[in-house]
Amino acid sequence: MSSVNASFSQNISIVHPEYFFIIGLTGIPYSGYYYIFLFITYFITVIGNSIVLLILALHRSLHSPKYIGVFNLALADIGETNALIPNMMKNFLLDSQYISFNACLATMFFVHFFSTMQSYTLVVLAYDRFIAICLPLRYHAIVNNTSVVLVFSAIWAFNSSVVALMVSLITRLSFCKSNMIQSYFCDHGPMYRLACNDNSINKIMGILYTVLYLIAPLIIIVLSYLGIFLALSKITTWQGRLKALKTCVSHLLLVGVYFLPISCSYIAAWLVSLTPNARIISTSLAYAVPAMLNPIIYVLNTAEIKDIIQKVVKNRSEPIRENNSK
Repeated sequence: MSSVNASFSQNISIVHPEYFFIIGLTGIPYSGYYYIFLFITYFITVIGNSIVLLILALHRSLHSPKYIGVFNLALADIGETNALIPNMMKNFLLDSQYISFNACLATMFFVHFFSTMQSYTLVVLAYDRFIAICLPLRYHAIVNNTSVVLVFSAIWAFNSSVVALMVSLITRLSFCKSNMIQSYFCDHGPMYRLACNDNSINKIMGILYTVLYLIAPLIIIVLSYLGIFLALSKITTWQGRLKALKTCVSHLLLVGVYFLPISCSYIAAWLVSLTPNARIISTSLAYAVPAMLNPIIYVLNTAEIKDIIQKVVKNRSEPIRENNSK
């Protein structure tokens, strides 16, 4: 009976505040200009990735396994950016730094979910390059539209389940001391650390999230490229090696743009005690900048997409020239 009473007492002691207060950058003059910079990156991200999505959707010649991955990456970029930056603009430029408990959890879910999709999409694209270079004769048998769609469907289901579990475990925490989140959005780490009851399972989920979506993908991508470089070393001519390696340039740039900033943020946080402002700036850039650069990298480094854009521009400019000549 006493154990039942103790359990009941523990359940009714859980406190969920009606609102959280997002602190953001503090003590930095003209910090509003930084948020304006992030809004500019948001604008470029949405426009750039929307163009990539339209090109991939409308041109059947690009309906291939590789570009299904690119489509998925552009979708994840738009999703993450829309989940993060408009809320930042509302919070800090409009001085509306309060957010309801449920809205806070929703923001946490969507930001982390689309970030996991970016990470795993890069893994799938690394696998695509590995099969194309190491097993070229079996490429079309192993990697086809059906198999890639099934893989991405499984990834969407798995990632949404993991992130939903991580977010739902926040509801078992009691926030009886403070409702002020030392971050620029409802981030998982700063939020669960506010709890005044046992948060060990939330800490474990945070570690699992890092392993699943940062460490493991990076290891798989590195191993894939070790296999690729080993296969390239067996090609007799330098021209053949460079031709094969050229097909990996876009993906390598995407991997560097995504993993380098976020890895540096994690390493810096482990090695030195980052100030809240330094953590906010480093992680917000790690979230915002890769999503902006991804479509630029693919447009500049993919001949098929460049050719389509050039044809569209040429077709639209010809009627203008004809009207001017008349």
